[in-house]
Amino acid sequence: MLAAANVPWLEALVGIVVPTVTWNSDYFTTLVAIAGTTISPYLFFWQAAQEAEEVRVEPERTPLRWARWQAPAAFARIRTDTTVGMGFSNIIAIAIMITTAATLNAHGITNIETSSQAAEALRPIAGDFAYLIFALGIIGTGLLGVPVLAGSAAYAIGEAWRAPVGLTRSPQEALIFYTTLGVATLVGNGLNFTPISPIQALYWSAVINGVVALPIMVILMMLTARSNIMGEFTVRGWLRGLGWVSTGAMALCVVGMGVSSFL
Repeated sequence: MLAAANVPWLEALVGIVVPTVTWNSDYFTTLVAIAGTTISPYLFFWQAAQEAEEVRVEPERTPLRWARWQAPAAFARIRTDTTVGMGFSNIIAIAIMITTAATLNAHGITNIETSSQAAEALRPIAGDFAYLIFALGIIGTGLLGVPVLAGSAAYAIGEAWRAPVGLTRSPQEALIFYTTLGVATLVGNGLNFTPISPIQALYWSAVINGVVALPIMVILMMLTARSNIMGEFTVRGWLRGLGWVSTGAMALCVVGMGVSSFL
């Protein structure tokens, strides 16, 4: 898609480095939505829960507070996983934004209600090749997104109830976990048969996720500084500073959305 679009690269690169700020609610709401899709439930729940799950099921794994010698290898693996995953996701996100701006927005198409409308709108601009890639992208995103989002909700709700969680457990052992997983999947598929716009549903769910992410980020930053919880693995130095900068940026977006909505 990006290769097929006629992108003014100098303008695009300048826009990435020096973005144009528009002081209205739509602008800040979209920022919150973008942040809500980047700082996803996977980062808060599934990734952390999966680490705990592996400690439970793998005999050689021990909680790092009691197995400090495992920390360097574990942190290197987690760092690589996070860096590679976030790197690819951000590159893909930027590519989608640039392609959309150079095709749909450049031709005055700013109101898309369904994925089929988006595909049809791209067809006269980039041809059947773009249409096929768009369709494959939607299918791939669904196959990736449904298990991750439903699984993250299952981990979050199960752990909130202090119930057993994890895909390595049987349904009888983790009833709340699997019930949440099934209900979330059914609700997500059921939305296809309602008059609710899927594009609007995706957009506003991302906004809600961004708003909810803010208090979670604050709590995480506070918890990771406490030695009685983290032991010797408290988050310090530049990583802690980067965490608070990210939390502050999220707070500015959420506050900006709230203030601009009432002005």
